[in-house]
Amino acid sequence: MANISIWNGSSSFVAGQTPFGFYDTDSAFAGDADKVAKFCATRLGFPLMDVELQSGSLYACFEEAVTVYGNEVFQYKIRENYLSFEGAPTGSTANNQLVEPNINRFVQIAKNYGTEALVGGNVTKHSGSLDLTGSVQSYDLDLWATQNSIEGGIEVRRIFYEAPPAITRYFDPYAGTGTGVNSLMDQFGFGGMSPGVNFMLMPTSHDILKTQAIEFNDQIRKSTFTFELVNNKLKVFPVPQKDGKLIFEYMKLADKSALNFDNNTGNITTVSEVPYSNPQYGQINSVGRQWIFQFSLALAKEMLGYVRGKYATVPVPGAEATLNQADLLTDARAEKTELLTNLRSMLLEASRGAQMEAQAQESDFLRATLAQVPMTIHVG
Repeated sequence: MANISIWNGSSSFVAGQTPFGFYDTDSAFAGDADKVAKFCATRLGFPLMDVELQSGSLYACFEEAVTVYGNEVFQYKIRENYLSFEGAPTGSTANNQLVEPNINRFVQIAKNYGTEALVGGNVTKHSGSLDLTGSVQSYDLDLWATQNSIEGGIEVRRIFYEAPPAITRYFDPYAGTGTGVNSLMDQFGFGGMSPGVNFMLMPTSHDILKTQAIEFNDQIRKSTFTFELVNNKLKVFPVPQKDGKLIFEYMKLADKSALNFDNNTGNITTVSEVPYSNPQYGQINSVGRQWIFQFSLALAKEMLGYVRGKYATVPVPGAEATLNQADLLTDARAEKTELLTNLRSMLLEASRGAQMEAQAQESDFLRATLAQVPMTIHVG
């Protein structure tokens, strides 16, 4: 096995020395790479102790720390704004872009409910005309769809099979609402100052009661107009006495099924397609960089623990030296967990909901404080 040199106390970073090269062309990253390598080696005991790592190992820890930091930040942004991202083009990068919250996806989702509630929606509603035959009570609307070359079937949403409107048997509502003419002018002493015919405008409630009376009469004393629709098999009541037309509204099942999938490629459909790339190291502030330095150290400590774990002890003149692999690994894993927990907690506190809650609480405190200020009375 070749004698591989270990950290000698200095390094000079050049592009190509990191595993992926994500940030090699970033001048800020290149400027900090050697500083981070020296920081990690010093914290691991150099020069009092050998650090069995190379500069390339420390550069790899630095690159990974920056990538982990960016992933955590962008995962938070994706969770915070995913509904605003979904359906948008994947081509443009979201890095350094201010994502404005919008309700576009909520509107699209609401349209599906609107379709079922018959208050709008995103499925075209069609009108059909069914031939009614005298003395025939049952009709197959699936057969009607096949005869009209509609593939995939239909969903009937409304059938216009109703009794004649009650208003057609209603007199002029302004002429006593069908109860005759009421000439009241003479009763109030205005008879000589008005035309010979006078009308009284009845309240709207009177019209409603009159209409309901006509409809209840038809429902109870006559064969009311109604229908039964089961599995697109239509049965009408009463039985038609002569040929005619029945109008109904329907939706094509193929149109409704097409809403399940959007064939428009190039749009964001999963969190993996949100166009975030690795962060630009030069734009990370000092707070973020300090987190990266600490995470780089934890990674370097973990890597050194694995290296020292190759041998539990090493011989020295007259004795054996026990290596600290277990301590290094335990400390490194605990530090990584703590750093990630703190970062995620900070991102959660910076979320839109948390900030709005904090502002609302601050407003409550401010009002409570101002309520203690004495109110002066101006005497003019």
